Amino acid sequence: MAGESTAEIQQAERVDHQLVRGIGVPALTANIVSSTIGAGIFVIPATVARGLGPAAPLAFVCCAIAMVLFVTCFAIAGSRVSLTGGLYAYVEVAFGRYVGFLAGMLYFLTALGAVAGVVNVLANSVALVVPFLGSPVMRIIVMLAVYGSLVLINIRGVRQGAGAVTVITVAKLLPLLLFVCVGMFFIHAPNLAWSGWPSSKSLGDAVILLIFAFVGIEVALIPSGEVKNPARTVPRSAYLALVVTTIIYLLIQLVAQGTLGADLANHPDAPLAESAAKFLGNLGRTILLAGASISAFGFVTSDILSSPRMIFAFGRDGALPQFFAHVHPRYRSPDVAIITYAMLAFALSISGTFEKLAVLSNVAVLLMYLLCCAACWFLVQRDVRSDGKPFNFPGMKIVPALAIVAIIWILGQSALSESSTGNDTRAGLRLAVVVLVLASALYFLRRFIARSERANARVLLL
Repeated sequence: MAGESTAEIQQAERVDHQLVRGIGVPALTANIVSSTIGAGIFVIPATVARGLGPAAPLAFVCCAIAMVLFVTCFAIAGSRVSLTGGLYAYVEVAFGRYVGFLAGMLYFLTALGAVAGVVNVLANSVALVVPFLGSPVMRIIVMLAVYGSLVLINIRGVRQGAGAVTVITVAKLLPLLLFVCVGMFFIHAPNLAWSGWPSSKSLGDAVILLIFAFVGIEVALIPSGEVKNPARTVPRSAYLALVVTTIIYLLIQLVAQGTLGADLANHPDAPLAESAAKFLGNLGRTILLAGASISAFGFVTSDILSSPRMIFAFGRDGALPQFFAHVHPRYRSPDVAIITYAMLAFALSISGTFEKLAVLSNVAVLLMYLLCCAACWFLVQRDVRSDGKPFNFPGMKIVPALAIVAIIWILGQSALSESSTGNDTRAGLRLAVVVLVLASALYFLRRFIARSERANARVLLL
């Protein structure tokens, strides 16, 4: 293979074999759903309705179709590469450690910014319920409790971490399912009637906005080295999670649109809570507001299960000191990586500097997807295999090409747009270039130090 040598891949697999393959289809599906359905779905329906009106559900369908391409690429790559790191590992095996490290750093920085931001939102939500916890000192204590509890759970093993994600995923979906199951009986049919087909521009703008409500699989697949039978589990979980997410999103939009009608666009801060108040009163509003907090905690739970494995993979592959690839002797979890990631995220949470990374997020996700789709094509072309028979189907090679075209179109449309999204995209592209340059410098510095250490070791042996 042009990317990674067989010896390097085997060495990585030996390190990963210290971990426990304890994530099956239910747990991985729950992790993908939890990583995808975040607090954003509690506010997005109003934004989409503002641009498309009753035709808003069409944007969700278009996004789901685009996501089929991306999810298929992840399913193909995940069935062929079962190393910890997910997207980072797929790109690394296809294109080598340098390109893989760049992809991993893009993910790592955006993940840190995202989780730190969500923990701040969570602390704000808790303060609304318990005002005593709203002071600066108590906010720090709440954040410390969130990170500390999840670190302890995940250090005790991947099964415990995955189990926590599954429980929280069910808990975060319950308010949404209540909203849908009760709200569908209060839908006013005229509120869903189209006055005409939406313009291509308004539909395109809505799709660009919504595509980021569907991403999240890249987070959930990072613990691939701990997935049971990845050749079977990854494809099944990826498609099942996409179906579940799409159905939930569509039903939520239909209920919100059907109960509030044109007034939906006038509640950008809490549209679902306002909709629930129409048929469940103040109790419904409270449940949906609480659901947003639970959803935020669910995102953090999923992130602490997945993202620290990126630090583990960096240590395993020599991009960081090997110390970061340490595995707990009893629980067989990447304990140093988990603690390190949580400490960095906690520091960002209390400092507020995570906001500077927010502008990088959407662009970095699309760039990572672009690299993964390209890696998928190379993995298929070279017939890379790991555990079990890989995911195959007729015409498989055309999917990565279509996915790459879709990503380039989304990036182009975002950058050309005169809206604030377009400005964010251009700023994100500039920041992505800076990140890649700094990551390159770090990578080659680490390579230079490693070569010097090996040379000194040989001199001592002589």
